[in-house]
Amino acid sequence: MANERKRAVVLLSGGLDSATVLAIARGEGYELYALSFSYGQRHVIELDAARRVAAAVGVADHRIAKIDLRVFGGSALTAEIDVPKGRDAEAMSHGIPITYVPARNTIFLSFALAWAEVLGSSDIFIGVNALDYSGYPDCRPEFIAAFEKMANLATKAGVEGRLALRVHTPLIALTKAEIIAKGIELGVDYGLTSSCYDPGSTGEPCGECDSCLLRRKGFRENGIEDSLAYKRGPASS
Repeated sequence: MANERKRAVVLLSGGLDSATVLAIARGEGYELYALSFSYGQRHVIELDAARRVAAAVGVADHRIAKIDLRVFGGSALTAEIDVPKGRDAEAMSHGIPITYVPARNTIFLSFALAWAEVLGSSDIFIGVNALDYSGYPDCRPEFIAAFEKMANLATKAGVEGRLALRVHTPLIALTKAEIIAKGIELGVDYGLTSSCYDPGSTGEPCGECDSCLLRRKGFRENGIEDSLAYKRGPASS
């Protein structure tokens, strides 16, 4: 029908970035289909956060796909490898961190592509970010452009010319502080989210991993307090 809203598949990890992207897609008028993954990650508390965020935003559907990237390992998030703690900005800005999960975004986007085709959707949203020292190769604009091109070659809808799939990356050129400011503007409740790479058994963030440090820096640069209760006290840098 002419008045039906366009559908969008939004990758939702339960973290700060993906919650912001979900709010952005909602603000653009899309009907939301949130997709999360139980991929063998050590910090499964993020899935509880994803459920909270999806419920708060009011998505049309929220699916959790089960895959197991532990069969490959190679990351501090899927194998018994220590998560780096207490790194400064200089250390974070060099090299690809051990928290990088090999091919994760390629896999996640492929699942999102499959669901989008079933839904008749031409829009996928992902919260990748190329700033603030992430260092992840699958968060770069070049990767997203290449995946989008591949997606339009690999799907029935693309080949038949019925849909031209677009991968939306509204955060890709924003700092963490800018992301948080945008989310606050859109009414995101960041207290529902989980960003930590090494949370405690009840979900409390460690306060010292790269993700925690960048998150805290973003809140501090906005002049506001993060509502999460960290295991370590306020970051000083």
